[in-house]
Amino acid sequence: MNLQLSKPLVVFDLETTGLDIVQDRIVEISLLKIEIDGKRSSITKRVNPGKAISAESSAIHGIYDKDVQNEPLFKQIAAELKKFIGNSDLAGFNSNKFDIPMLMEEFLRNDVEFDVSKRKCIDVQNIFHKMEKRTLEAAYQFYCNRTIENAHSAEADVNATFEVLEAQLEKYPDLSPTAEYLSEFSSINRSVDLAGRIVRDTNNAEVFNFGKYKGQSVLEIFKKDPGYYTWMMNADFSQDTKKHLTAIKLREKNS
Repeated sequence: MNLQLSKPLVVFDLETTGLDIVQDRIVEISLLKIEIDGKRSSITKRVNPGKAISAESSAIHGIYDKDVQNEPLFKQIAAELKKFIGNSDLAGFNSNKFDIPMLMEEFLRNDVEFDVSKRKCIDVQNIFHKMEKRTLEAAYQFYCNRTIENAHSAEADVNATFEVLEAQLEKYPDLSPTAEYLSEFSSINRSVDLAGRIVRDTNNAEVFNFGKYKGQSVLEIFKKDPGYYTWMMNADFSQDTKKHLTAIKLREKNS
């Protein structure tokens, strides 16, 4: 194994009802856990999302409403998933932008505390895009010289993602094989929240990354325009984003 781990790494992939982190839900999750000694274990679960799967999503991953109608709700398997992940670092393909925020949202929605801040998060897609700028299928073909069988199923994609990560470490000797380095290298920006609505500027201050106050200090905007906090808390933002906003708002009250 090329990776040098100081704690376990869970590579995971989600199939969902759609691409909206707030409104959509998980229909399948697959997790591959790599221990420090290289030993592997995995689980794959289908989930009843409690809402219809979009036709566009079903066309990609092949999972339809009838396939999950008798599966457990996420809240019924949340504790099992959290226990399997344990204190592991996380990895995936486009995971920083989509899979980790989506998983975090499902946990928060079901009142399960899941702290990402103390985990290293490796996004294999970002490494790939920085090095080659392709897709997962192309990455698998490029690095592993194979075609993904049953592409866009969570289990096939998660195994392909791990194989690509291993091949990337072999191909690029200047990549350090530690979760700490790969997490930093595969990060696109200095996000505070998982959705990237709040980022850190060069002075390490939290600033908005969208809208009319983009690039401006969150703390200063809350002082200048207190109604903006209320609007965001009532608007269609993720629970993770709102959690960070509340923490900043509490600092604003004490400053």
